[in-house]
Amino acid sequence: MTLRFNDETFRGDYTYHNSAAAVRRFPFPFDQDSYMYSVNIEPHRPTRAGSVFEHRFDVDEHYVAEMQDRAITLADDPLRCQSLPHMELAGWDFLELVMVCKSEDYPDMFTLHRDGDRWHWINRPLGIDQRFTFMDTSTLPCGPLEYIGRQTQGDHALLDQREGNLWMDAGIVTSQADWSLDFNIGMNFFEWHAPVPKAHELGIFQRALKFLTNVQQGKPSRRLNWTMTVNPRLDTSPENYHKWGPEKRTITPENVGAKQYLRVELQSFYRLPRSNALVFPIRCYLISLEDLVTVPKWGRRFHRVLRDLPDELAEYKGFAVNRSMIVDYLARFDDGAETSAGIFPD
Repeated sequence: MTLRFNDETFRGDYTYHNSAAAVRRFPFPFDQDSYMYSVNIEPHRPTRAGSVFEHRFDVDEHYVAEMQDRAITLADDPLRCQSLPHMELAGWDFLELVMVCKSEDYPDMFTLHRDGDRWHWINRPLGIDQRFTFMDTSTLPCGPLEYIGRQTQGDHALLDQREGNLWMDAGIVTSQADWSLDFNIGMNFFEWHAPVPKAHELGIFQRALKFLTNVQQGKPSRRLNWTMTVNPRLDTSPENYHKWGPEKRTITPENVGAKQYLRVELQSFYRLPRSNALVFPIRCYLISLEDLVTVPKWGRRFHRVLRDLPDELAEYKGFAVNRSMIVDYLARFDDGAETSAGIFPD
């Protein structure tokens, strides 16, 4: 696989862009013309060549730029990466998982040599060539979670399982949809999901927790989640709301197609072998409305989903203030035709 990495930014001048191929492989999250919460979980198996589901940890044209953006965020706020003392073993589990998956799925970009506990990791896109001793933190420039997290797209929460619950006890989080690792660290599954409207009364999280606590090693799962954001900004954290929140007021009928973005998370769940922790990768994908509507099926369906969404969900998903402009824009691309089943383009 040969990738050409974009020279782009996710802040400031916002030069982020999707190639035509990236648009076609975008993980559009709606399999029907309406939306309401569901557990929405399936096995995380390699499927559909060329899609974001082809490999376990997707690497795409935004890889290098996303890692550069993560480095900026961590330099500004080191608390975006935290690990409680009992989670170090889980950090090593996660490092091994990512290195093995990437070296097997993208051998032209990543190489891992293992001789007992003496490991040699090569990351060609980022120019990294690291020899280290597995399980010996002193042989890495930082802890294992931060080390591999700086080389892996998406956010990553490490969840300790105890007392019949999951606890967010470690993570590296720089591209989140308006939640804070520093605030959530040490919380259990229900506590960190407390702000989500409707889902609790529908029993969504009770069913999700039951499923997740039974995830087995070697049988990962995945789901898609979505929200909306103005401009292609990865870091939409509460800590930086003063930077991105006012951008919602910059949307006009003339620029809504270019500035309003659908933000989709490919969330996966892996049981880790030594620690028995659950790792929760949250990979963020961004697409502007004007790119999204180049796929006719998506333009029709997204218009219908947003038009009919309950008001409280529009507020939670981050677009209530601009909802009428967004729906009016998308209506131009909805000719009333039927849409085919599933999330992929026709």
